[in-house]
Amino acid sequence: MDTDTTAGAWPAPGEAPGRRRGGRRFAAWCAALLFAGVSVVVGFRIADSDGVTPVPQLLAFLPWLLAPTGAGLLLTLAARWWTGAVWGVALLGLLAWFIEPYGRTGDPVGRPVAELRVLTSNVEFGQGTGALTDAVRRERPDLVFVQECEYTCDAALRRDLAEDYPHRRAVEGGGSEGSVILSRFPLEGTAGVPGTMGMPGAVADVDGSPVRLQLAHPMPPLPDQLGLWRSELAALRDAAAGNRGTGTPLLLAGDFNASQDHAAFRRILDTGLRDAARLAGADRTPTWPSRTAPAFGAQIDHVLVSEEFSARDVRFLDLADTDHRAVVVDLTLYGRD
Repeated sequence: MDTDTTAGAWPAPGEAPGRRRGGRRFAAWCAALLFAGVSVVVGFRIADSDGVTPVPQLLAFLPWLLAPTGAGLLLTLAARWWTGAVWGVALLGLLAWFIEPYGRTGDPVGRPVAELRVLTSNVEFGQGTGALTDAVRRERPDLVFVQECEYTCDAALRRDLAEDYPHRRAVEGGGSEGSVILSRFPLEGTAGVPGTMGMPGAVADVDGSPVRLQLAHPMPPLPDQLGLWRSELAALRDAAAGNRGTGTPLLLAGDFNASQDHAAFRRILDTGLRDAARLAGADRTPTWPSRTAPAFGAQIDHVLVSEEFSARDVRFLDLADTDHRAVVVDLTLYGRD
C-alpha cells in the first residue's frame, strides 16, 4: 500500500524522506485495519444477518463504531491515502443510515380506555432486589417485569410488594433462571414462552380490557451459545406473530439481550410490535451495562407494544447492585369503537 503522493517534495527540516514515507504507510495500514473491522460488522448489517462471533456482540454497539471509523479517517488524511478516505466516508454514511430507528410507528386507532405504567428490570441474580423494591414504591407502576429474580428475590417481592401487587405469574429458579410478573390487575396464566431462563406469560384484565403480557429473557449471545440465543428470540417472535389476529393487545417486556441492530430482534418488530422507547423518542438510550450507561452501552431492555398502545413517556432508572438500568414506560391503551 503505497501512500506517498508527494514523492520529490522537499522534506521538512530534520525529516528524512524515508521516515516520512514510513510514517504515512504505517498510518494507512492502521486506517485499513480499522476500516476492515468495521466493514465486516457493517457487511453483516447490510446482509440483515447477525453472523458469527464476534459480529453479534459488536452489533450491539453499532453506533459506537463511528469512533474507530472517525479515527481511521483522520489517519487517512495524515497518510494522504485518498482511496482510504473514500472508504471511510462510505462507512460513515452506512453507519449513519443504520443508526436510524427501525420498526413501525403511528398513532393507535380508537379511543383511550386505560392508562398504565410498566416497569421492567433485570436485577442481576437477585442482587438488585432491594433497589427495585424502592423504585417500585416510588414509581408505582401497574405492571412489573423482573428478570433474574432467583429464590430470595422472589421471596422478597412476595413479602414486600404483595399488598400493592396481589397478582403474579412466576417461573421459579436459581441464578438467572427465575422471572416474575407483578400486577395490580387480575391475571390469568398462560403457557408463556419456553426458554433456558424463565419467560412467564399472562392475560391481564386492564380495566375490563384483556391484554396479553409476556416477559422476555432469552439467552445472551455468548460465543458458544449463538444458536440458543437465536432460537429463543425466534420463539418470542413466534409468540408475537401468533398473537396477531386474536384481537388481544400484546405487551412484551424484559431483557431481550438484543438491540435493534440485531436481525433476530428486528424480526420481532416485523410482527407489528413497536418499541415504546422509540415511540417516546429514546430509542438509542443505553440500558446495559449500567456502569457505563448512558455515556456508553446498548439498549437491550425493551418494552414492546402492539398497535393498540401509545407511549407518553419513558425513563431509565439507575438501580444499585445490578448491571441493567430499569425501564419505566407510561402507556395509553386504545379500544376499538
